[in-house]
Amino acid sequence: MNFKLHTQLKPADNQSRAIAQLASGVKNGEKHQVLHGVTGSGKTFTIANVIEQINRPTLVISHNKTLAWQLYQEFKEFFPQNAVHYFVSYYDYYQPEAYIPTTDTYISKDASVNKKIDAMRHGAVQSLLTRQDTIIVASVSCIYNLGSPETYQKVTWEIEEGQKITRKEFLRSLVRLGYERNDFDPFAGRFCARASLIEIHPPTGEEKIIVELEKNQIKKIHTPTPPTKTIGLPGNPIVGVKIYPANFWITPEDKLHIALNNINTELQGRIKELKSQGKEIEAYRIEQKTNYDLEMMKQMGYTSGIENYSSHLEFRESGTPPFTLLNYFSKNFLTIIDESHMTIPQITGMYAGDRSRKKTLIEHGFRLPSALDNRPLTFKEFGGLTSQIIYMSATPREYETQLAQRRNIAEQIVRPTGLLDPMVEVRNTKNQMQNATEEIKNNVKNGQRTLVVTITKRLAEEVAEYLKEKNISVNYIHSEIDTLTRPVIMNKLREGEYDVLVGVNLLREGLDLPEVSLVIIFDADKEGFLRNETTLLQTMGRAARHVEGRVILYADKITRSMRLAINETKHRREIQKKFNEKNNITPRSIEKKIHELPEEMLEKEKIQKNLAPYQNMAIGELEREMKRAAKNLDFELAATLRNEIKKLSNK
Repeated sequence: MNFKLHTQLKPADNQSRAIAQLASGVKNGEKHQVLHGVTGSGKTFTIANVIEQINRPTLVISHNKTLAWQLYQEFKEFFPQNAVHYFVSYYDYYQPEAYIPTTDTYISKDASVNKKIDAMRHGAVQSLLTRQDTIIVASVSCIYNLGSPETYQKVTWEIEEGQKITRKEFLRSLVRLGYERNDFDPFAGRFCARASLIEIHPPTGEEKIIVELEKNQIKKIHTPTPPTKTIGLPGNPIVGVKIYPANFWITPEDKLHIALNNINTELQGRIKELKSQGKEIEAYRIEQKTNYDLEMMKQMGYTSGIENYSSHLEFRESGTPPFTLLNYFSKNFLTIIDESHMTIPQITGMYAGDRSRKKTLIEHGFRLPSALDNRPLTFKEFGGLTSQIIYMSATPREYETQLAQRRNIAEQIVRPTGLLDPMVEVRNTKNQMQNATEEIKNNVKNGQRTLVVTITKRLAEEVAEYLKEKNISVNYIHSEIDTLTRPVIMNKLREGEYDVLVGVNLLREGLDLPEVSLVIIFDADKEGFLRNETTLLQTMGRAARHVEGRVILYADKITRSMRLAINETKHRREIQKKFNEKNNITPRSIEKKIHELPEEMLEKEKIQKNLAPYQNMAIGELEREMKRAAKNLDFELAATLRNEIKKLSNK
């Protein structure tokens, strides 16, 4: 299938030039190109046009999940007939396995997996394996170990009508593919079996598949008839279907026993090595832990932390790069690195941090040395797997511009809407909260939204609480707010349910909030990562989509970063003014529709509302409330409180 762009928009002059330059560069084999575009200049629209022209599978990498979601929604709107998918880390809560030698503290891996995001990851991978017209919008988690694409396809099970198989063999095959049996709570990656009918829920969360067995053969395969979706109805008949694995860590049965033997061989060698060093406790630890995992894999084909044995399960040599999402793409795919000034450093730094944590675990007998092969890619390995890259940023770094050899830089330094960069004002910190509150209230009267940017997560929460006491509709957002709740909060800001959003560093690059006319930055003079020139420019740019956009910096002095950012903003204003005068353009605010959110996100919001009255309670109090809710037959609230108790206990 070919990419087909659906939009009423027409490229402006500078967009047309950028599209032609970038598309020509890709076709001519240029490895590195840069799209240097100011905030609000329509960089995503430009890239969408490039994708349509070159017609290749495309990976778009963003440095945070919220921005990735926004890009995912935009590309879905641009390409409704093509496959657009979202691939980010599926953890709502994640505590990696770790060991602290100084206090002899072992912290086991603890995670809360978001089933919806897990399903979306499977959908992304399966799309890459079945069609060329695929766009994957991913976070940097796409460079983490994912499992072999060759194995993933090899273990995929094809079934068809008339196929000879017993019920026992059928169910066993599903279990070997990682599916769990649950006859009462069907979900993605599960199946239920009732007599001769087997209901399979694909890991992608798509329509369930119903298989009817009779006399040791498959009599019928179908999907339910909408809207009843009752098992056993005639439904939509299917001649044959592929059953994909329920997780990415599946090894063919004929090879699994070889892999387990290899793991055991490494284990015995490691035990001998540790004992020779006088590390009896460490030797005991690794023996107990690994033998437990081996037994789980032998019986179930899976164990928690199975990815730590990936090099054995995939028969990879030690030190070789792991398989990642990039390996599922065809060779000539295009890579777009959004907000490259932030995303590239993230990709660069992941390998070292992961290796340091695992080395400590290995030294103290919690993991085998082969666990080091379960890792993210190094930056060099990442470059080796990508074919051609377009770096996209309003503030590209020297690294990207050098790679593009200066000549391969497409510029969008003016906005088609005629919008100027926001006016910037520096104010003294004396009485800053009262002053900021008055500014916010005036903004509310004008029906406009405000972003408030703090330097810590705790301060963001405190500022939000202060504004709430002043009867201002406000919420906060930072990294501890789970992935699927963030877009809900963003939408509510745009819809007017909130007038103010307070955050730390999630309110910077790329977020498209046209209703925001005021950005307030506290501690603007705290020179450093969160207040350098690039960060300040990006944060101030959040007000660049509104015709009345302005920025207030609260500071006791003007730092070098502040001065550079303010001067750059003034320079851009002058360029846009001249462009507007020359082309007789009257600036107008950007208008963008608010995307509807899936039920899963709204359900998260409902859970948060249910928890609100219990937020400051201790675990003991929560347990009493949980029992009271169960006694009153409010099982939904009881389950929500149970999950909250578990999360607090883990912390």
